[in-house]
Amino acid sequence: MISKTDLRVTLRSRRRRLAQQHPHAAEAAASLLPIDALDAFVHFAGYLQLGSEIDARPLMRRLASLGATPALPVVIARNAPLEFRRWDPDAALELDALGVPAPSRFAALSHPDLLIVPLLAFDRRGGRLGQGGGFYDRTLAALRRARPVFALGLAYAGQELPEVPAEPHDQRLDAILTETEFIEVARAQPIRLIQSDRLRLASFDFAHFLRRTGAHFSGKCSTERR
Repeated sequence: MISKTDLRVTLRSRRRRLAQQHPHAAEAAASLLPIDALDAFVHFAGYLQLGSEIDARPLMRRLASLGATPALPVVIARNAPLEFRRWDPDAALELDALGVPAPSRFAALSHPDLLIVPLLAFDRRGGRLGQGGGFYDRTLAALRRARPVFALGLAYAGQELPEVPAEPHDQRLDAILTETEFIEVARAQPIRLIQSDRLRLASFDFAHFLRRTGAHFSGKCSTERR
């Protein structure tokens, strides 16, 4: 049986090829998300594309257009869960503990209801293979101990495997979104937009966010946190 380490080498090569073959996959995936079937998310976290990962920004723009507040992950320590900070596209990014661009320490903390998760491979049972750092498994475990969190894997369709090798600590996805389909694995508890959240959201300039998120960050940084 192939080891996870060897499997990741093969899957990284596959993902690079898929990124070249499907340059508009991110926009196609964002357009396929069945928003009408989902409850309103108050806070969500995406990610800034690293390497050949499918770009999450088109999907983040679509969610922000509904009135949800965007955040980005931050590595605080190598063995700790990720922290999430509100993302202002106008604000400068700083490098986190693994050298990944992230909102500054002065940005407001966020507690996402919806987490957009990058990956190397997925299966239709919600299995996910990441880069090997364990950050998203630790993070989802910590978040789910407190309250329901919907984990949405974002991927190229070609990243699907018949079965992803799983270990007891691995956290499953609730759904997967690709450029060809939306795959629902499990239904999260409804997330209701309460009055206090509406008041907080009123201060967020969504139109400005949609204009600004076309900016692209370029630079070399670690992908281990995935």
